Amino acid sequence: MLQDYPITQQPTKTSKLIAFIEFTLVLLAIQGVLVLFSQEVPTNEATQFRILANSNTVADQQVKQQVQTIIAPLLEQAISHSATTQQMKEQLHVLEPKIIELATQQTNGLPVTIEYGAALIPPKRIGFAIQQQGVYDAYVLKIGKGKGDNWWCALFPNVCYPEEATVAETEEEPVTFFIWEWIKSLFS
Repeated sequence: MLQDYPITQQPTKTSKLIAFIEFTLVLLAIQGVLVLFSQEVPTNEATQFRILANSNTVADQQVKQQVQTIIAPLLEQAISHSATTQQMKEQLHVLEPKIIELATQQTNGLPVTIEYGAALIPPKRIGFAIQQQGVYDAYVLKIGKGKGDNWWCALFPNVCYPEEATVAETEEEPVTFFIWEWIKSLFS
């Protein structure tokens, strides 16, 4: 009679190769998902609009918010009546005095200036997309000293108001997870 002895199988080169290939495929799949959800906003030719608050005090930030709310219809009007960046710039040039007038009414005597030119725009997340920090053609509306936090948007293409439009149009759906729902369906 033969004795029982444990049979051990040494890993072969092919099993190591298969494990390496599987690991590489998983990494590629993860990278593909990350690329899909981290696309940048195409703003090479976009015109930006930025409102700089006087300071970071609560009152100055509220003034900035009021100015943004008051001039938003004018910005939307300029965007809706424009098919190209140049047309939008012409529309804003015509609306500039009205924008300054409306902003000055909200600022409690602080001076308001608006300038067009190359401006440093901080990074901004829009949904899953990210606009990188950079120097863009921009209208900068400065309230007082302009040392506070800013409100920012790209006018053309319009990415100023994406959250408000989607929230108003759709009702919230409950969040579900595919794998959890699948597991629950197996046991029900």
